[in-house]
Amino acid sequence: MILSTLVLFCCSAAPATTPQISTPSLNTAVVDRASRSPEPEEPVVSAANAPVKPDAPVPKFNAAANADSDADLSIEPGSSGVAPLRAAVKPATRESYVTPRKRNIWFGLMAASHGAAAFDAWTTRRAISGGYGTEGDPLQRPFANSNAIYATTQVVPVILDFVGYKMMRSEHPTVRKFWWIPQAASASVSFGAGLHNYRVVH
Repeated sequence: MILSTLVLFCCSAAPATTPQISTPSLNTAVVDRASRSPEPEEPVVSAANAPVKPDAPVPKFNAAANADSDADLSIEPGSSGVAPLRAAVKPATRESYVTPRKRNIWFGLMAASHGAAAFDAWTTRRAISGGYGTEGDPLQRPFANSNAIYATTQVVPVILDFVGYKMMRSEHPTVRKFWWIPQAASASVSFGAGLHNYRVVH
């Protein structure tokens, strides 16, 4: 009882020491702002003292676009607007099939076939004149006893020369490939017949 009375007495006798929070007044804030040093102003940038900026990158040269633009500018006014082809494509013709090499071969085969026909006529005329046989070709038999056989034996080679030339200029690749066969066959047959006649006489 006595102890509780002493505790209450001590608590009531202790001074109140509650801290007070001081708030600055409006006048103090104004004085503090005025006492501060003025901030430096930002420099004004003009066109004269402006820093030099780097140039923009130059676009690469486009040759194709430039060529197209030149082609468009080269079109004359009043035209259809379509640029003409620089090099016209030449179509293949029958004359283009006859190359200089083929022409030389054709002349060579022509000389061979006509020469073989003349050799056949000479040996035939010689064999018949000597009594060694008769003409086996019924178309040449009427001319075998005269010099007319030299002219008649040239008819077939002339026809086959014409056939070979036509085959050389044909539009079919297979026909153009074997154009030399008629002349070669004519020369072979005439030379074989002349060689046979020559062996008969000798």
